[in-house]
Amino acid sequence: MENLDPMGVHTGDSIVVAPSQTLTDKEYQMLRSAALRIIRALGIEGGCNVQFALHPDRSPSADPEAQTPYFVIEVNPRVSRSSALASKATGYPIARVAAKIAIGKRLDEIPNAVTKKTSAAFEPALDYVVTKIPRWPFDKFPGADRSLGTQMKATGEVMAIDRTFEGSLQKALRSLEVKGQGLLWEAPAWVEVHDPKAFVAKFLSGPATDDRLWRLFAALRRGATVDEVHERTRIDRWFLRKMAAIVRFAEAELQGKTPTPDLLRRAKRLGFADSDIATLSGMLPADVRRLRTQWGIRPVYKMVDTCAAEFEAVTPYFYSTYEQENEAAPLDGPKAVIIGSGPIRIGQGIEFDCCCVQAAAALRGLGVAPIMVNSNPETVSTDFDASARLYFDPLDEESIASVLENEGADDVSQWRAKHLGDAQVSVLTQFGGQTALNIAERITAMGGRIAGTSADAIALAEDRRRFHEFADALGIPQPPGGTAASLPEALGIAAGVGYPVLVRPSYVLGGRAMEIVYAPDDLERYFHAALEAGTGRVLVDKYLRGKEVEVDAVSDGTDTLVAGIMEHIERAGVHSGDSYAVYPAQNLLPAERERIVELTAQIAKALPVHGLLNIQFIVEEGRVWVLEVNPRSSRTVPFLTKVTGVPLVRLAVAISLGSSLAAQGYVRKAGIWPETPLVALKAPVFSMAKLLDVDTYLGPEMKSTGEVMGIDRSFAPALWKSLVAAGLAPVQSGEVLITVADKDKDEVIPIIEGLHWLGYDLVATRGTAALIRSLGIGVREVGKLADGNDEILRLIRSGKCAAVVNTPTLGKTVDRDGFLIRRAAVEARVPCLTSLDTALAVVAALRASAVTYEVAPLAAYHQREAATAAE
Repeated sequence: MENLDPMGVHTGDSIVVAPSQTLTDKEYQMLRSAALRIIRALGIEGGCNVQFALHPDRSPSADPEAQTPYFVIEVNPRVSRSSALASKATGYPIARVAAKIAIGKRLDEIPNAVTKKTSAAFEPALDYVVTKIPRWPFDKFPGADRSLGTQMKATGEVMAIDRTFEGSLQKALRSLEVKGQGLLWEAPAWVEVHDPKAFVAKFLSGPATDDRLWRLFAALRRGATVDEVHERTRIDRWFLRKMAAIVRFAEAELQGKTPTPDLLRRAKRLGFADSDIATLSGMLPADVRRLRTQWGIRPVYKMVDTCAAEFEAVTPYFYSTYEQENEAAPLDGPKAVIIGSGPIRIGQGIEFDCCCVQAAAALRGLGVAPIMVNSNPETVSTDFDASARLYFDPLDEESIASVLENEGADDVSQWRAKHLGDAQVSVLTQFGGQTALNIAERITAMGGRIAGTSADAIALAEDRRRFHEFADALGIPQPPGGTAASLPEALGIAAGVGYPVLVRPSYVLGGRAMEIVYAPDDLERYFHAALEAGTGRVLVDKYLRGKEVEVDAVSDGTDTLVAGIMEHIERAGVHSGDSYAVYPAQNLLPAERERIVELTAQIAKALPVHGLLNIQFIVEEGRVWVLEVNPRSSRTVPFLTKVTGVPLVRLAVAISLGSSLAAQGYVRKAGIWPETPLVALKAPVFSMAKLLDVDTYLGPEMKSTGEVMGIDRSFAPALWKSLVAAGLAPVQSGEVLITVADKDKDEVIPIIEGLHWLGYDLVATRGTAALIRSLGIGVREVGKLADGNDEILRLIRSGKCAAVVNTPTLGKTVDRDGFLIRRAAVEARVPCLTSLDTALAVVAALRASAVTYEVAPLAAYHQREAATAAE
């Protein structure tokens, strides 16, 4: 595999191409031989990754450095991120083979699972080009340092396969799912610079950034030469010439031209999307697709077989391209298409891929062949044997329509007609997160059939204005508020309900552009950002500072089963993905539980929901308010499934194909699965240390990139396990820095007293120190950073600081001291608690941490649970 980016960019942040495109046969063999010598010298048995730096000028020259053609950068004697990419790029299952080697098998004794005819000793051969592009979280952190270097910043990646580099690159761009950023996108600042030399000097100098591909295309569109771009970026000229060819074709052949069959065929072979062709030609994407259909220009599907078609293969792993022979004849028998979740990013992580994999297993159990469509090489769903057939393609309307056309997915209706009646089903969208939901309406418009909850019900729940009207008609309580299309409207609503208010646009994932605002100035400042991330209207709700609880349920449109009620440790205001979720809820009254179950069933029946449903509630002073409804799989489904044993995805798949809860034996009179005698916590995991200039303060916009689970017989040890797993458990001695906003002084008192009881030495700034002294507790006072005193930062970096408790001032105005303190804590790997609710729970866990907790297999916990229930 070859990195498109030169040395200096972490390989996880680099665009990667396979097979290598710019090496001569001699250079390839030189590096291959070196890798084999290294592996043999180290005695490695199993997977191994070797990274090389190859001198860019390999021609004979007087440069002494050129006499050393390459250096070994790194050797990883294990399966790595690159191994996962290589496995998906070639179809060769590296981890599977490494595991068999570990139990004593030799390569020639391990059969190739793809061909069933060759052994694992055959090196894979590729007759296509693979491109990997990382996915970065900078859409969530617009103020972050976007430069790329030796510290990896990407949260995920996409991969695309085609017969040419140009086609592979353009498909990978489509797969990124960055709103509005197609091939032709340019940042507003670039548009003002027309001169190619000025553009190259201004936007291609300095470190690489996450948008460098678009910068390269923009420079080439302005007429910059390949040599000029190469001198600034050090990207190999071969890649730049291919990009220049894409630009030339767009300008000379497509711009303002009426497509012809020959032109359209050549454009598709270069990887141009229907939407890009439409933009350049002045048409609509639907018109381009209609012309393609009329002229018989359809993609065919080629097999990834590890051997470049040398041997007949039985792999069900395909990619699209525009050639003649289609190697993916429609599957016989009943089948259903699962829309995957695409690249991992904040708000849509590996939890949704877990649900897709479980959905595939559930379909197989029902005798229906699962067909997976996904673009993420990091996932289990893109393993070639995770489904009956895998299409490795972008998750956009064009690709999904082509897959459905190729498969004729209505064949599942034969299965339904035999087993469940005469209704028809084809596509499962509720397991792939927002990516799959966003395409549900378009699948319906194309004539596809959505399995389970209808596209209209999904759209109703996702459109917050429509859902407000729906809830009001049913008498479902929601926080008071309204929908605003202009700033005066928003200010009027906020004045009516009273500050603070929660501002959020429709159709957003992970709380993007969602803020708590405390004053009209804050509302004015963030109103425009909310509009930019949404669909033109903004919801302004009264911010209720109550307990936030969450349920995952499954419904067949008549009966509904709540698998469990989870309570967030943090009160409303911290995004659910960043909250510690506790199952079962610890602080709800019986009447509150009953009301939550009642509202869940009412909403599920009225929408109606046929499958999974996630609802977030706020409980304040005995009243239950509905905060958000998601008629799909949520990030807590895998967590709740593991803890309760309720097979939520399996139930939802069967319901989507026409079964019911009653037929599966999962109707409960109370509407909720009996609570287990266990306590489990879902704890967020953050990557803040890798993202410079990002504030770690937790609010309504999600920032975590993963999660862990702690489980035990009671709350404190379960919490302690989750803290240890998340890397947030404080050392049990040393100094704790406490610096909180004035508004939090009363709430921080029990935390101060608990830390003192535990024996920590307390350190605080002037205001908080005065509060601590008033409690009769000793404290060391330190100066504020704003006064020119850096003692706080030196303490955090000294290794003597066990934890930091810090809360920012009201609103989102710049809190420079707090920001620097929180950043220093993250970079020094000191636990930094910005929510007092979390801090109080951590103190409780520390008090109980002396109690020995047990470690046992999950199955053992469930066995004890069953025994307890029987008693």
